[in-house]
Amino acid sequence: MSLYIGREASKKLWKRFWAEVTTEINLLIENWKYLLAGLICQYIHGLAARGVHYFHRPGPTLQDVGFFLLPELGQEKAYISETVFNFVFISFFLWTFHPFLLKSKRIYTVLLWCRVLACLVACQILRIVTFYSTQLPGPNYHCREGSKLATLPHPDNAVEVLLIAPRGILYGCGDLIFSSHMIFSLVFVRTYQKYGMQRFIKQCAWLIVVIQSLLIIASRKHYTVDIVVAWYTVNLLVSFIDYKLPELPDRTGGPALLLPLTKESRTKEENHKLLNGNSGDPVDRRLRTPVSGKILENGNTLHVDTMMNGV
Repeated sequence: MSLYIGREASKKLWKRFWAEVTTEINLLIENWKYLLAGLICQYIHGLAARGVHYFHRPGPTLQDVGFFLLPELGQEKAYISETVFNFVFISFFLWTFHPFLLKSKRIYTVLLWCRVLACLVACQILRIVTFYSTQLPGPNYHCREGSKLATLPHPDNAVEVLLIAPRGILYGCGDLIFSSHMIFSLVFVRTYQKYGMQRFIKQCAWLIVVIQSLLIIASRKHYTVDIVVAWYTVNLLVSFIDYKLPELPDRTGGPALLLPLTKESRTKEENHKLLNGNSGDPVDRRLRTPVSGKILENGNTLHVDTMMNGV
């Protein structure tokens, strides 16, 4: 008996998975241009950050209140802030694909990433304008006077400029105001705050971002102003984009479609429940739902004006 139940559960899981894949592929066909544009803008942002490194000139570290209040972690512990950031990034990335496996869901993965990329691109455009306007001497260890990595030699060809290596991302200088790590973290956390369903995770996510902010300053990767500007700029900009963009469709469901239970409509209703994680017998669901007006059931028209409980 338990083996049969396990097989049935496995069948339902695979059916739900492939139904979700079909839906997301259709959404991807409709919205691939937005995703591609967002990814191209990520590359352009990387080029801009590498380009400003050519203009960077090391100098004395500027006076900073965060450096005064927070003890310096040192080069050997600089990985801590990166570990926290990677945890936030990977966790959010995996969460965006949970509709493929879980019944409880509020989002479509493709549509959510279109929105996330729109927020990232808007913030990164402001960031590029800001760090090209004024180049500050980098506080990070590899950006200080005496470091061979503090400046980049003049490129010999275009390939050196256009090719972005991981080492160049980790050891960049000059792209300070405002923090790119904070852009990603704040956009991700705000997105989960709006579309996530676990209150405890939301509270932990905000706490982690605050801790990450302090670790970045303690690691001397950014000045305090880079973090402060990121906090209010990203939040204001994401709020504005949320106001301007149409809201994502909510998949938590609601009353089922009140249609005659023909074979075709029954199949459509089952597929709808499969995608959105609703369960329960269709007729029972209608009988337990507050309704008013006409209900079509088995081809008959009923007039209902009260709550139909226990009928």
